[in-house]
Amino acid sequence: MSELVCVGAIAGSYGVRGEVRLKSFTAQAEAIAAYAPLQTEDGNRQFDLSITRAIKNGLAARLSGIATKEEADALKGLRLFVPRDRLPDPDEDEYYHADLIGLEVRDTGGTVLGQVKSVQNHGATDLLEIHGPGLKTTVLLPFTHAAVPTVDIATGRIIVDPPEGLF
Repeated sequence: MSELVCVGAIAGSYGVRGEVRLKSFTAQAEAIAAYAPLQTEDGNRQFDLSITRAIKNGLAARLSGIATKEEADALKGLRLFVPRDRLPDPDEDEYYHADLIGLEVRDTGGTVLGQVKSVQNHGATDLLEIHGPGLKTTVLLPFTHAAVPTVDIATGRIIVDPPEGLF
C-alpha cells in the first residue's frame, strides 16, 4: 500500500485572483478540504485549502501561498496527496484506488491475467485497467461485483469473472 494517496489535482486557474480549478477524487468532492494540508507527491510543497464554490467539472478553491492567476496557472496538472493515515478506513467492499493498483489479477480458474495498471471512471462505474503477459493492449474491466467477485488486498490478488471474450 502506498504511504501517500492522491486526493485531487489542479486543472488550472479560475479567475484572476489566484483561485484554482480543482478536481477532487474523494467520494464527496467537498470532503477534500477536510484532509488539508495537501501536499505534492515529493512532499516539497504543502497547501492549506479552502473551497470557494462548486463549478462545472470540479471546484473553485484557494490554496495557501497562491495569490495570482499566474501562480495558479503554474500549478496546472499538479496532483495533491495526503498521508494514508489521515484517510478513514474504507467500508466493506470499498477500496482506495491506490490499494488496487499493482494487484495481481487472476480468473476464477486461477490463471494469471495480469496486474491492475490503473482505476478509471468515465461516468457509469469504475473500470480496472489490466495489463499482462500475452495482452497486446490493456483491458478495461468493469469493477462490479459480477465481474470482480473477490478483492483480497492482504494477499495482493483480485479474482475476476470477465465477460466472455474480453481476455
